[in-house]
Amino acid sequence: MLFLFLVLGVLGSQAQKTDVQGYMDSIKAFRADYVQTHELLTTKDQKALLSFYPLDPAYRMVARFEKYVDSPWFSMLTSGATPQIQRKYGRLTFTIHDTVLHLIVYQSQALLQKAATRDYLFIPFTDATSGIDSYGAGRYIDGTISDIRNGSLVLDFNKAYNPYCAYSTGYNCPIPPRENDLPVAIQAGEKNYGKAH
Repeated sequence: MLFLFLVLGVLGSQAQKTDVQGYMDSIKAFRADYVQTHELLTTKDQKALLSFYPLDPAYRMVARFEKYVDSPWFSMLTSGATPQIQRKYGRLTFTIHDTVLHLIVYQSQALLQKAATRDYLFIPFTDATSGIDSYGAGRYIDGTISDIRNGSLVLDFNKAYNPYCAYSTGYNCPIPPRENDLPVAIQAGEKNYGKAH
């Protein structure tokens, strides 16, 4: 019986290592594609100035999702003169560094009108790295309604990226609402761009 437990333990450990390695490979591919297909930074010199935190599986977690019903539309402030009409689609609850945290997930009114983007969800946030290692006005994570399964959504901060305003002026970038200001350091995803503007 002891031998069986040892064998199962070894197999479980190998499966866990395989899962982590598979995740790391997928997130490396995600990051490479992000750099390669960046819509704003198109030259080799521009891409070379992109900077990221080391990949860390601890910043990928399954968050509990609570959907809001009949949430009203509101004007989300942006870096430009034009606000974006959004509504609170739901709330995520998760734990980082032994701290229980919440993030509001938003839905864009404009994107809801188009078939190609109707499923799109938006998670803007700031954290204790904002204005130090990462962009001061916050970062974004994308999601979709179809990502939500059984009241949960996989939240991956390794996929956090900068708005266009981090690279250049003149863009209308949504500003994360204060309710999405996390009191911890999220040392994952994209860091400050290597050139000021």
